[in-house]
Amino acid sequence: MMNKNKWTTSDIPDQSGRTAIVTGANSGIGYESALALAKKGAHVVLACRSRTKGEEAIEKIKASQPSGSVELMLLDLNSLDSVRAFAGAFNAAHDRLDILINNAGVMMPPFGITQEGYELQIGVNYIGHFALTGLLFDKLTTTPQSRIVTLSSLAHRQGKIDFETFTGENLQNGADYKPMAAYMQSKLADLMYAIELQRRLTEEGWGTISVAAHPGFTATDLQRHSGLWNRLVGFWSNDPPQGALPTLYAATSPDAKPGGYYGPDGFYEARGYPASSKVMPHARDRQVAGRLWSYAEEATGVRFL
Repeated sequence: MMNKNKWTTSDIPDQSGRTAIVTGANSGIGYESALALAKKGAHVVLACRSRTKGEEAIEKIKASQPSGSVELMLLDLNSLDSVRAFAGAFNAAHDRLDILINNAGVMMPPFGITQEGYELQIGVNYIGHFALTGLLFDKLTTTPQSRIVTLSSLAHRQGKIDFETFTGENLQNGADYKPMAAYMQSKLADLMYAIELQRRLTEEGWGTISVAAHPGFTATDLQRHSGLWNRLVGFWSNDPPQGALPTLYAATSPDAKPGGYYGPDGFYEARGYPASSKVMPHARDRQVAGRLWSYAEEATGVRFL
C-alpha cells in the first residue's frame, strides 16, 4: 500500500518527557531510531552489548543533538542473566517507560548458541526480547499510552516455526544448521509474538499497545554474515535513516494501529516510506503463537499476561 503522505522524522510528535529504550542502538536502524527520538525530546536509553560501541553512539548523538538526553545501559540478549540485570537496573532508575523498541538482532551468523543453550538467532531475536518485555511489563503498563515495537522482516514470509530447531542439542551442535532458515524462523516468531502480545493486551484491557515493523532492504551491519545477500541488499536498499522510518512510525505515529505491521511502501516493501505491510497467513496462526509464548515462558521463567 503506497503512502502518499511520505511520513518522515519531521512527523514524529514531540517526545518531551517521554522515556524510550532501543535495543541494539549502537548502529544501523537502532542508532537512527535513538537519534530521531532524542531529537524530538525523548530520554533515550541505548541498550547495547558493547560498552565501547555504545559510548561511541552516545557521542555521535550528542554531537548531532547537543540538547539530546541519552543514556547507555549494557544489555546482551545472548544472556538471560544480562536481560534480568538490565531490566532490574532500568526499573530501579526510571519511573516510566513510554517506548520499548525490540530492535537488536543477529542475521545468519555461523552456528552458535546462547548462554542458556538456545540457537543464537531464535535466542537473541525472539526469546531474549520476550524476557525483556516481560521484565519491563509493569513499567510499561503503568505509563499511559506506552508502546512496544518489535522488529520483524520480509524474511518472515518464508519462515516456518520448527520447535525442534530451537536448541543446539537438536541441531547436533551445528551439523544440521541452516542459517537462513533459522533467521526466517526468528523473524516470523517476532511478528507472531507482536500480534499475540496485542491480542493479550486487548483481552486484559491494558492501554499499552504492541506494533511490529520491518525495514525492507536496508544496508546495515546486520547482514555482515550473509555473503551474496549482503552485496545484493547493499546494491538495492534504503540507507539506515530511511530504513528506520517504519520503526519510528510504529513507535510514535498517532495513526499506528494496535497489532499493526509497518514497512516501506515501495515494490515488494523493499524501499520507501512507512505504510501497512503484508502479514502472511501463517503468521496469524494463533495455535502456533500460543506455543511460541509458552515456550518462551518456560525458556526464560518470565511470565506475564
